[in-house]
This record gives sequence, structure tokens and C-alpha cells, in this order.
Amino acid sequence: MAVHFTKLEIYILSRGLVPTVYRLTKKLPIEEKYNLCSQSRRAVSSVGANIAEGCGRFHFKDKTKFMYNARGSLFELEHFVILSRDLHYFTEEEANGVLKIINTLRIKLNNYISFLMKQSQRQSH
Repeated sequence: MAVHFTKLEIYILSRGLVPTVYRLTKKLPIEEKYNLCSQSRRAVSSVGANIAEGCGRFHFKDKTKFMYNARGSLFELEHFVILSRDLHYFTEEEANGVLKIINTLRIKLNNYISFLMKQSQRQSH
């Protein structure tokens, strides 16, 4: 029996990242409302959404595709955090805290992708 996505560590970490990003993006100036703020929030929400959708797929290759999408959104979020830091909207400490969580999640997501790929190879044999 497959584990429900809400029990996966990668999903739990992605959910935990959402309030942090929302809190930080509240600090952005009003002119960034539809740029850095909106894009950062969409990216962080997309990570968990892709993990959830991938877990709803039957074949391991389909699941893997959505985990790649989640990883892509994570990289996108990383970019927006770096930009926000570079533009002095986030302090070095704030940005580094989020980047540390992003890196941990990326490692765990890569491990899960590797697991799914191995499962896919077993399924095709």
C-alpha cells in the first residue's frame, strides 16, 4: 500500500516552507506585489501541489514527472529568495534560513526521485 502524500517527509517539509515564505514576502514593497511576492508564493505552493499530484498518479514514471516539477518549483523559489536578498528586501540571515530549508528539501526530493526511478525500472521488467 502506498503512503499517503501527507505522510511523506518531502510534503511535510514543503508545507512547512509555505508560512515562512508568506511571512517574508509580506515584507516586500508594494511594487513587488505582482512580481517577487506573487511568484515566490506560487512557486512555494507549487512544490507541495506537485508532490501531492504525483502521489495521485498510478505509474512510477508519472509520479517521477511531478516530482521533477516540484523540484523545478523549488529551484524557482530559490531564485526568488536570492533576488530578494540581492535587492536587500530580505536580510542575509532571513535568506540563508530559507535557502537552508530549500537545500534540505531538494536533497530529500532528489532521493525520492531516485527511489521512484528504481521502482519504475523494476516495474518495467
